[in-house]
Amino acid sequence: MNKPLRRIAIFCGLLVLALLARDNWLQYVQADSLAKHEKNRRVTIERYAQPRGDIIVDGKPITGSKATPGSDLKYKRTWKDGPMWAPVTGYSSQRIGANQLENIDDGILTGNDDRLFFRRTLDMLTGEKKEGGNVVTTLNSAAQKAAYDGLKSKGKGAVAAIDPSTGAILALASTPSYDPGDFAGNTDDEAQKFLDLDKNKDKPLVNRALRETYPPGSTFKVVTAAAALEHGLYTDIDSKTDSPLPWTMPNTTQPLKNEGDLPCKNATLREALRVSCNTVFGKIGSDLGKDKMLETAKKFGFNSEQFTPVRSNASNFPEDMDKPQTALSSIGQFETATTPLQMAMVTSAIANDGKLMEPYMVSELQARNLDTIEKHSPKEMSEPLSKENAQKLQEMMETVVEKGTGTNARIPGVTVGGKTGTAQHGVANSKNPYAWFISYAKTDSGSPVAVAVVVEDSGASRQDISGGGLAAPIAKDVMKAVIDSKK
Repeated sequence: MNKPLRRIAIFCGLLVLALLARDNWLQYVQADSLAKHEKNRRVTIERYAQPRGDIIVDGKPITGSKATPGSDLKYKRTWKDGPMWAPVTGYSSQRIGANQLENIDDGILTGNDDRLFFRRTLDMLTGEKKEGGNVVTTLNSAAQKAAYDGLKSKGKGAVAAIDPSTGAILALASTPSYDPGDFAGNTDDEAQKFLDLDKNKDKPLVNRALRETYPPGSTFKVVTAAAALEHGLYTDIDSKTDSPLPWTMPNTTQPLKNEGDLPCKNATLREALRVSCNTVFGKIGSDLGKDKMLETAKKFGFNSEQFTPVRSNASNFPEDMDKPQTALSSIGQFETATTPLQMAMVTSAIANDGKLMEPYMVSELQARNLDTIEKHSPKEMSEPLSKENAQKLQEMMETVVEKGTGTNARIPGVTVGGKTGTAQHGVANSKNPYAWFISYAKTDSGSPVAVAVVVEDSGASRQDISGGGLAAPIAKDVMKAVIDSKK
């Protein structure tokens, strides 16, 4: 063989080797990822080839599926009361994709989860059609309805409600909301509806209970009170505090102001929480210092993301502050920011005698024949305060509802503890404030529910905005719904 032919043969041999290497790479290394790739049309066709499993509340499905004639995507998702449940389920769209529970548990709902392999094998042997499994939630339908109905009339806002003893999420509402069924299919019109929602300035696609962080205002004073008790700054909630009036923040000439002419001079912890004294709790934060305040805030869950399993944004308590900033942060101002879920966690820990349970909203994953695939076990997350101090703080919060700023949350025959908040909003407090209310209810059998409500009511006149006026009635209805559902 002459030299040119030998070179051509070697080159062709190298091409064959490269082809073989590429073929083996595709078949044995990339095969699985390519089969599951989101842009592989076969993946989408297979996902919608059969009805999805359901998301379950109170033993009943809040979702369904219906046929889509004339499409290679045979079934699309449906929802019952879509706008009410969207913050829980998320959406599942043939065109857009999925989010929240519809995405996190997509493998169970489609029947493709590896844990369903044995079930799928049996179905092939018996000739049964493949079907998805179910996602069983911890939600309480009556509490969710009370939360959503209460928020609808207020415009924008969110509610999170938790069972303090387990961490089970009982309600998770957000307004304005959307109907996932409006864009569940694969048409251009449905795709446009999603784009319109995505561009809406009121952000209806955002789950405010988990993803929006707000200044908590005076509701944060319960965290500051917990820090004061836990670090021994004060031990008796009915003894006078060292709280002069006026009180000038350290290293400044700026006095910290209270909202109105309040009896805050050297007020007891109970009285200071009842009337919501900025001076008392600002000075407590300053006296404790940023490290002790930060320690307590972190024990309640601040500065960490939560997974329910849907991710909740991390709430923020600043780590780098001077003394005046520490004082302001301790009354829920400066850079302190929180999700409604986080404030429900704070309240639930207090109601649960100091133990904070990990929040969750999926109790069980089921195969289509209702066999349990996975079951959640409640987990203790931390212990932000002792039982003794938690019970002292309960007394303080119950005084707020009995004869303080939270009287609109009273429920006959039920012990209710709470705290109002009206949080500053905008540059130099130029926009309407946020109205907050956090609370828990206690019955003879314990504390079944803790609630956090925030209302962004840009339509109300400024003087009419208060946590006690706008948010407390919603919290009351949610708590009552939970209590009534257990009778």
